[in-house]
Amino acid sequence: MQDAEREDLTRYVVVMNHEEQYSIWPADRELPLGWQSTGFTGLKSDCLKYIEEVWTDMRPKSLRDKMDRERS
Repeated sequence: MQDAEREDLTRYVVVMNHEEQYSIWPADRELPLGWQSTGFTGLKSDCLKYIEEVWTDMRPKSLRDKMDRERS
């Protein structure tokens, strides 16, 4: 069986940076600098589904904040 055909059973954690952008990271590895755990862990497909549900605005937080200030 080729590597691409094997089921990925790696446990991942959903992480978020200071701009409220999401990614996944292997749960057994130290988180990269600038990223924090959201508390959600699971298989890759579960983590990606979670991100799809919660990350509804793809703009970085700094841009959202700037646009909100300009509207006020």
